[in-house]
Amino acid sequence: MIEALRHDDLIDKAGGRFKLAVMIQRRWLQIMQGARPMVETRGLTELEVVIQEIVEGKLSYEFGPDASEDEDDG
Repeated sequence: MIEALRHDDLIDKAGGRFKLAVMIQRRWLQIMQGARPMVETRGLTELEVVIQEIVEGKLSYEFGPDASEDEDDG
């Protein structure tokens, strides 16, 4: 198990469990589609890379009606 997920610090940093889950899912998809990781990836899975990016404060998302989506509707 990923050690950072055992503590509530990561949940608090993201602003809640739902927001954390959304952040992980969005970034994980980006990495799987070829986005360049923002942390050292040696020996890490894609999920571990995403968690490490959040832990290091290199990843954040804006939530709400004013937030722009990276996804196309078409």
